[in-house]
Amino acid sequence: MSDGISRRGMLGGALALILTAHSARAETAAPATSLRPVGRGDHLLRRNQASGEELIAKARLGANAEVSYAVANMQTGLLLEENSPVTGLPPASVAKALTASYALDVLGPEYRFETRILATGGIKDGIVQGDLILAGGGDPTLDTDGLAALAASMKAAGVTSVLGEFQVWGGALAFAPEIDIEQPPHVGYSPAVSGLNLNYNRVHFEWRRNGSGYVVNMDARTAAHRPAVQFARMDVVARSLPVYTYDDRDGRDDWTVARGALGEGGSRWLPVRKPELYAGEVFQTFARTQGISLNASVPVTALPEGAEVVATQDSAPLRVILHDMLKWSTNLTAEAVGMAASKARLGQVPETLKASAAEMNAWAKERIGAVDVALVDHSGLGGDSRISALDMMLALKTVRPLLELKPLLKPFTMRDSQRRVIEDHPLKVHAKTGTLNFVSGLAGFVDLPDGTELVFAIFCADVARREALPMSQRERPEGGSSWNVRAKTLQQGLIERWGVMYAA
Repeated sequence: MSDGISRRGMLGGALALILTAHSARAETAAPATSLRPVGRGDHLLRRNQASGEELIAKARLGANAEVSYAVANMQTGLLLEENSPVTGLPPASVAKALTASYALDVLGPEYRFETRILATGGIKDGIVQGDLILAGGGDPTLDTDGLAALAASMKAAGVTSVLGEFQVWGGALAFAPEIDIEQPPHVGYSPAVSGLNLNYNRVHFEWRRNGSGYVVNMDARTAAHRPAVQFARMDVVARSLPVYTYDDRDGRDDWTVARGALGEGGSRWLPVRKPELYAGEVFQTFARTQGISLNASVPVTALPEGAEVVATQDSAPLRVILHDMLKWSTNLTAEAVGMAASKARLGQVPETLKASAAEMNAWAKERIGAVDVALVDHSGLGGDSRISALDMMLALKTVRPLLELKPLLKPFTMRDSQRRVIEDHPLKVHAKTGTLNFVSGLAGFVDLPDGTELVFAIFCADVARREALPMSQRERPEGGSSWNVRAKTLQQGLIERWGVMYAA
């Protein structure tokens, strides 16, 4: 997939972009009315545009906030406008666009993850003479329905019982108990990462009032199935705060929740810290429905040589997985596909998420000519990640014609001053958004009415304000929502400015 991407060409392109930065910079600026294509002799609309600096000032993001952006003509490579383009800022989920490019380049769009059922000791008259192993292949999209299908395939292969242990293996990828340790422990978007994942490593917690107490359920639900699980437990405790606590107790995920936060009833997804046990318990349930009794699962760190493949469950092609990842911004998917790509490059499993991200950084420098890139994960969840707007824009520009990334990106909705959707806006934007507390990013492509295509990256961040947040405020910090709205308004204002200033 990667032939045709030359380091010399990319570095040369980056240098050309940097050298042309100031020659293309404009100080005029944002339409007060609906945008229209600009004729060659019509300079009035351009003269009425607010400058980038004026738009930044109007956003009121804070004295310590930084804004970095870069926009180029996709066809010519000319850098049209920039602001602090080589300042490294947290990209948040915009990093997933780089991860998607990395995975497509290294693994290919048709790559599939494979989950397997293995048997040792041979199978005689339907009886596995040794151990049965649920072996993960790193699939981030494996769900309860997939395990049900895998159990049915095992039955169809003739297995009726197992003499030995039921083992689970997640060593296809490095294990991490959570994606980012700086996140609150109960948020579902920072689960464990493993080579054996299930339901994005989230467990469904549901509660309802029953007299003076509550009935609680923990299950691995999908639309078709709702198997209860025991590896994760929940106790309702008489307190107000904290709302949730987590403990690794007796090899299980042990949760408590504050009674005062529950109301009459509700549900939410909680992160799973022991994904192998989670998948093993759910598979055990479906094996039982097929008439196959399995003992409680035993995690193993290595696969035995010569084990027989009994059944397999393949994921969708990578291009489909990445489309959904960019649409729904699933952090587990980004980490799994990023680590799978690093594993392919290195020829071995990287030891940690950070080590895998370092390999992606090296890829970005080698293949794209990136300079200011220092990501600590593949999802952008870690606030310590840094990348410059110029590098992000250059990455998108480079992979656009080679990897068909643009069709994977979501259309970006343009809104009016009241945040209402503008139907049939003349600018068509396909981009990846990114949001952390007091961090907002946007990067992608803009199609102008005259056929001009722009490629851009915008990062806004108040790192000091973000880092000052106590853990108790990190899920919904005071002022975070309004700050994010102002950052998104700034991003749209810049895009609308560019739509006027840089039409042919």
